[in-house]
Amino acid sequence: MALRVSTSLRLEKRAHQTIHWRRVCLSLEKEQIQMTHQKSHIGPERQQGVQKPYKDMIDITWGDPHRLGMKPISFVRQVIAACLYPELVHNDRFPIDVQLRAQRLLRACEGGSVGAYTATCGIPHVQRNLANFISRRDGGVPSHPENIFISSGSVTALTVRKTLLPHEEGPSKAGILIPVPGFATFHSMLETQGVEMVPYHLCEEEGWALTVEDLRRALQTTRGHCSPRALYIMNPGNPTGYVQSRESIEEVIRFAAEENLFLLADEVYQSNVYAVDREFISYKKVLSEMGPDYSDTVELVSFNSVSKGFMGECGLRGGYMELINLDPEVMGVVYTLFSTLSCPSVIGQIALDIMADPPQPGDPSYPTFSAEVHHNQKTLAHNVRVTQEVLGGLPGVTCQPVMGGFYIFPRLHLPPKAQEQARAAGMEADKLYCHRLLEEEAVYARPGGHYGQKEGTHHVRLCVMTTTENLRELLRRFQAFHLRFMKEFS
Repeated sequence: MALRVSTSLRLEKRAHQTIHWRRVCLSLEKEQIQMTHQKSHIGPERQQGVQKPYKDMIDITWGDPHRLGMKPISFVRQVIAACLYPELVHNDRFPIDVQLRAQRLLRACEGGSVGAYTATCGIPHVQRNLANFISRRDGGVPSHPENIFISSGSVTALTVRKTLLPHEEGPSKAGILIPVPGFATFHSMLETQGVEMVPYHLCEEEGWALTVEDLRRALQTTRGHCSPRALYIMNPGNPTGYVQSRESIEEVIRFAAEENLFLLADEVYQSNVYAVDREFISYKKVLSEMGPDYSDTVELVSFNSVSKGFMGECGLRGGYMELINLDPEVMGVVYTLFSTLSCPSVIGQIALDIMADPPQPGDPSYPTFSAEVHHNQKTLAHNVRVTQEVLGGLPGVTCQPVMGGFYIFPRLHLPPKAQEQARAAGMEADKLYCHRLLEEEAVYARPGGHYGQKEGTHHVRLCVMTTTENLRELLRRFQAFHLRFMKEFS
């Protein structure tokens, strides 16, 4: 009897979580429309003479460095410019290595033009360079070009992989374990495409750590409800900034092997790690070093993109996925799926080639390239440190240490009166907080509910991959608003 009661409670909890997540996903678009509508009124109001305490808006809802004032890497834009307008290939204003790279890439394109279609999985030359990059990154672990599929960003690659999951309904319906908090776009994509979301909570009290205990807890709630087929990991995390240790990755791989789960390792922030006591280690590298019981059997797909890392080229739309240990028949299905997508952006593929094979010491472009990349890395590390210092001095704010990525995800301990007013307005308190922040200080941020959070907690995500000047102004406005908000509702 006790067992039946326990099982019933788990299923009830699971049903509650499912309903909650559907509500979250369905509310994301509505919330975005509401805040965009609110945002669109700010400029016209100022033009009509409405007094506002600010000159412009700071939009930190996107992990988009260039939107926030960061400058592009010169070598990247020079090579792309020469590929787009081949007459520049022999322009003496460009360093010789830029000219040679552009010539090499144009020869790899059909008809010598970036305007031609490429192979559906990407330009073979770029696939080979990506395989070499992965092997260097992982200390010599082999990587094969035929296992690399280039796409227009990592979300497209995730969509293709999701399509391979079975589409049964009921207890056989495919499920994917997803982190909470996590990548909001992926969550909503799963909901709209008929895959069951199985949320597992990251442990905020332990710096947003991923624990196998939480994975097991999430898996147990699915019994009789759906059939989990995959486990989605984001390392480094968005929005948490947590970076997994080798021990943590090994535990997750063992869990995936035990439960026969396909591992989806989203590693787009792999070159954005700045914690002195943590380094990025890929899932593929760890898997390869765990022995054949794991390295030959656990199915893995890893993702990377030029949208993050040292480039931050979100608009170029270039990403890839590498597939490990898939059955040859399944690989054939992947090829077929990619063939239906035509080809990925050629400009994005050029950016991927540069990410995989950047200028080296001795190359004419290397001094400028190295200085620009170092500046971006130094700026990000500085911004994280300064933001954590400011947040740490504010009442009602706690912030876990941030190890990597572009974001900080502080917890807001909002007064009961603020929570009561939010409930009366039919929204969560952190959403009310963000609406007020946008209205009063023209800082456009998203509340924690957009990314998932434990019930009863409130957060806000701040993108700190911006210039030091923008960050200074952002923190000035955020601090002023927060103190005013807390005083109003205290």
